[in-house]
Amino acid sequence: MATYVMSDLHGEYDKYCEMLKKIDLSPEDTLFILGDVVDRGPKPVDILLDMMKHPNIYPLMGNHDLLALDILKKLNTEITEDNYADHLDADTMNELLYWLRDGGQTTLAQFRQLTAEEKADVLDYMEEFSICESVEAGGKTFVMVHAGLGNFRKGKKLREYTLQELLMDRHDPEVDCFGEDDIYVVAGHTPTILLCGKPEIFHSHHNIFIDCGACMGGRLACLCLDTMNEYYI
Repeated sequence: MATYVMSDLHGEYDKYCEMLKKIDLSPEDTLFILGDVVDRGPKPVDILLDMMKHPNIYPLMGNHDLLALDILKKLNTEITEDNYADHLDADTMNELLYWLRDGGQTTLAQFRQLTAEEKADVLDYMEEFSICESVEAGGKTFVMVHAGLGNFRKGKKLREYTLQELLMDRHDPEVDCFGEDDIYVVAGHTPTILLCGKPEIFHSHHNIFIDCGACMGGRLACLCLDTMNEYYI
């Protein structure tokens, strides 16, 4: 049994499938995906549909997933006499335009091809994405969250962080949040080329950044938490 973590798949379905083969993911293994499954790349919904088949894949919410979920729920709502006046108000339209400019076109296009039952299943699945997870592997504890612990303050409880701080704010790679040798923060969101100049997993002060820019000409990365082996597509 092994525990793996990936992040920021961004619709790169082919790379995702190649990675599952590369790590030879078995039903006894566990794979955490730290958000931003959707948008930008060509097949985001295909990834979601495949993830839904694997009870040993645990998805966490990313900022792209949260925005896509919010908009798709609104677009998938039946218009009635009670809601037609404010169904797509100005704020929703601005949100929709922002999402489309930020890569939402591929997610929307694939979602529209689903049956009504499939659409409901996908939205239900995304609603269950967790915000933060911790796991013990290889004698260490890993706190996993999409963007990291933004606006970190010593003594700040995980429950005190806002969605903005966990899903959007950049995690400071120079801050050792827990101050213990065996506790690490694992995050995506920030492409590692911005941190170390290379599309590879970046380690700093008990922080591990794993977004290697799969949809930006970089690579999809996967880390085995038990052995710290790194895999790339």
